Amino acid sequence: MSKPWPWSILPNSAIENYKKTYKMPAPDAEGLGPEIQDKTDGSICVQYHPNKSGRHEVQMCYEGCAVEGSPFSCMVDQIDGSYVTAFGAGLVGGMSGQMVSFTVTAKQGSLSKLDVKVDGPTKTEITRKDLGDKCDISFLPMTPGVYNIIIKYNGKEMKGSPFVSKVSGEGRKRSQLSLGNSSEYSLNVLETNVVDLVGSIKLPSGAIEPCLLKKDSEGHLCVGSFAPKSTGDYAVHISRDEKPIKGSPFHIKVGDKELAHASKVKINGPTTKAKANEPNTLELDCSEAGYGGLSIVIEGPHRSEIECKHYENRKYAISYSPHEPGIYILNLRFADDHLPGSPFLLQVEGEPSGRIRETVSKNMEQAEPVKKNQHCEFYLQIPGTNPFDMEASVTDPDGSTELCEIMDEEDFHYRMMFTPQMEGTHTLSIKHKGLHISGSPFVYSVGQLASGGTHKVQVGGPGVEKGEVGFNVFNIYTREAGAGELSVAVEGPSDALIRLEERPHGFLGVSYKVKVAGMYDIHIKFNDGHIPGSPFRVHISPDSGVARNVTVHSLKDRGLQVDKASTFTVSYNGAKGTLNACVRTPSGSHEDCFIQEMDDGLYGLRFIPKENGVHYLDIKLNDHHIPDSPFAVMVGSMAADPAMVLAHGDGLESGSCGTKNKFVVRTAGAGSSFLAVFIEGPSKCALSCREVDEGYEFSYTPFATGKYLITVKYGNINIAGSPYQSEVTGSGRKPSPLNETTSMVVETVEKRPGAKSLRRFRGDASKVQVRGPGLKKARTNQLQSFTIDVKDAGHAMLCVGMVAPNGLPEPELMIKKNNPTQYTVSYKVVEAGEHTLCIRFGDEEVPGSPFSLAT
Repeated sequence: MSKPWPWSILPNSAIENYKKTYKMPAPDAEGLGPEIQDKTDGSICVQYHPNKSGRHEVQMCYEGCAVEGSPFSCMVDQIDGSYVTAFGAGLVGGMSGQMVSFTVTAKQGSLSKLDVKVDGPTKTEITRKDLGDKCDISFLPMTPGVYNIIIKYNGKEMKGSPFVSKVSGEGRKRSQLSLGNSSEYSLNVLETNVVDLVGSIKLPSGAIEPCLLKKDSEGHLCVGSFAPKSTGDYAVHISRDEKPIKGSPFHIKVGDKELAHASKVKINGPTTKAKANEPNTLELDCSEAGYGGLSIVIEGPHRSEIECKHYENRKYAISYSPHEPGIYILNLRFADDHLPGSPFLLQVEGEPSGRIRETVSKNMEQAEPVKKNQHCEFYLQIPGTNPFDMEASVTDPDGSTELCEIMDEEDFHYRMMFTPQMEGTHTLSIKHKGLHISGSPFVYSVGQLASGGTHKVQVGGPGVEKGEVGFNVFNIYTREAGAGELSVAVEGPSDALIRLEERPHGFLGVSYKVKVAGMYDIHIKFNDGHIPGSPFRVHISPDSGVARNVTVHSLKDRGLQVDKASTFTVSYNGAKGTLNACVRTPSGSHEDCFIQEMDDGLYGLRFIPKENGVHYLDIKLNDHHIPDSPFAVMVGSMAADPAMVLAHGDGLESGSCGTKNKFVVRTAGAGSSFLAVFIEGPSKCALSCREVDEGYEFSYTPFATGKYLITVKYGNINIAGSPYQSEVTGSGRKPSPLNETTSMVVETVEKRPGAKSLRRFRGDASKVQVRGPGLKKARTNQLQSFTIDVKDAGHAMLCVGMVAPNGLPEPELMIKKNNPTQYTVSYKVVEAGEHTLCIRFGDEEVPGSPFSLAT
């Protein structure tokens, strides 16, 4: 018999472009090509004639892209010489309080022989509609749980019956965690820098795909997201400046042991019952499951906290904590396949958290376009600042920067004014004591506004970072996002009084007052979609009380240097309690400060910065921030400025699946710092970076169609315009069931606008081997020598110098190259005394250097 598949709201003119495929994993699929019929009412009908029992899968593509809901699964059975087919999302699951539906087809005129029953936690009424050879069935589950759908034809149960439909709670929230460690394959090659490296992998079938290169925890180069689908030889080709690196191609032999087997992942822990607001730990052993990514998704009536507590030898300890009791669905996948038993129906018990959620909404109108030479204003509230330390500047599309006029108004409100001289995208920087305030830099379009979107809403202010019982404030900037409904919700241990302060030019001030200390979530949505970073987790402290008495002395906020200790003192001034301090680095790590008591109520603190950029120093007494904490301090050059970094290129707006999509991040004139790129979307991407004259060119290759969010940070601060949203089209793999993130961090070098890039060499000085009698003792007027071997140290500049006892360079010092990686150094000293021999590879001393040689 035939089974029709309707697809509505498809233009009739597009039928010819509709590409169709048919896949039947279990039964034999020969001769089952589907037929597409135009229904002449804006929809189509897909029909095929099954001749085997079992589960069938129909994949639908339109212009190379999978349509929503594809692949469609159905169960076909042969009963009494006739085929019976059941299909629809309701056979798998749904949400309580919403109609769940599915369809059964049978021989024309025989639907009277069809009997359907639904057994579940509560009694449900079934609605049935017979239409020729098709029966549409729906029911309304009011309670979450497992519903068994029993389908009989002519008194006999069809194959697959009873179908298990897992219904979760109302208002389903989704929390997820993706772990890529189990899909990394180490090449055992030491590469200190991944800039200019390009990788591709040749599959056993002969096809060539780009691959993601990254460094593992030990600094070795590895292939990320390695999930082989077939056995055989995989050849990884890696090149720099279009030349293969040493050892390339790298061959990976893949047998059945290396293939991803979700069924071989061992699970231990709570998968059916769990406690709310308590850590529930799952132990997942992937050591025998091959290579593939591991993902955990929890869906239910409330959000859940998920984190990886421990990872070792491809064994994971995953902790999850649902916020409230209820019915949840736990999805565990390995290499995109469900683990045995997944999805699990999770009964979460325990006491409710008592969290209260308050929400306010406001319709934001489209901002009026601004023309060149027209007066423009910015209006912000920035608590805890001094107007004499405020500075604002605007940079035009040509890179010219001018200072803005700042007017100080009451209650820490500031009005910034400027007059643009040209059309295009301008960057507005707002700084306090020379450092960007939260949310800065901002984008300001002059002329026609570009297309908006949720990702263009910017948020900044202390109220989304930390707070105290009482009023806390932050700013929202929606001018570039266009018109839409903005909603702000505060969820936590107490109710919140939320106030919105209307400001001109796309700005909105938000203040919220809470009565109880604890952890709060601030949800900010635009047109029903979370903006980037939402929900923001904010720790609200009790009234700081005695912490207000604590003062900091001798803290330098600029001019600090890498690997040189910075010390300062903290005075209690009569306060009592425990002092804690930590440093947040530009790369996102947290380092504890060394604290030593110097006198009663007086403490000395010390930390050693390991990287350049803005560091934030959190100082707390009894877990309460002291006044002005966190303190911003600059390590290295003040020239590292994210406001001077710009990104451009077609790859920021659109892309093609399976091909390289490019964009350039211009760092010329912005100093040196850490440049980080994050790409989040329906698949992992092969991401590579190449140094160019104006900065760095990034290429990414997505493997599935959809929307990708591209975030660019400089010194851990979003550059103006970031994040960007790229629409990827074409034909590719099936999108991942959860968002995948690909990232790359580059330590940049300082570039000047218009200057040519110099080739950078990077090596590992610790791998340099130095040996020979000339390192033990110097002898006057005798030629002595030693050898230097850099075979395993990579590429860098080799520097050798020798200083005589009088402090002057030794006049007779020679270096001879023996082979590409080995050198002989000869010297003759004429003055008795202690000589100093220095050997550097790149910027680092080799082991043992400097050598002290006495005559």
